[in-house]
Amino acid sequence: MKPTIIVSTYPDKKSISKISKELVKTRIVACVNITKISSIYAWKGKIENTSEYLALFKTTNKNKKILKEKIKSTHPYEVPEIAEILVDSINKPYFNWLVDSTT
Repeated sequence: MKPTIIVSTYPDKKSISKISKELVKTRIVACVNITKISSIYAWKGKIENTSEYLALFKTTNKNKKILKEKIKSTHPYEVPEIAEILVDSINKPYFNWLVDSTT
């Protein structure tokens, strides 16, 4: 089993908080880190500069497919970011907690 981090951005704190609580409660993720960010991007021919919430979903590789589908099906954006970060190294106590929290 390996650790996995999935990254996504959300338009408001309410939408990311709701899905995060459900994912932790159902043990799909061990933790979701949420922070407010400023994003500059091109969308439909315009340059946008908006506030968003960045979410780091922490889970294991056995749950990542379920997690990605859950994000996709509940996300408020037309084209949500669902990016996977490969974790090559993680401290053993944290990894043990991660596994215990998602099984």
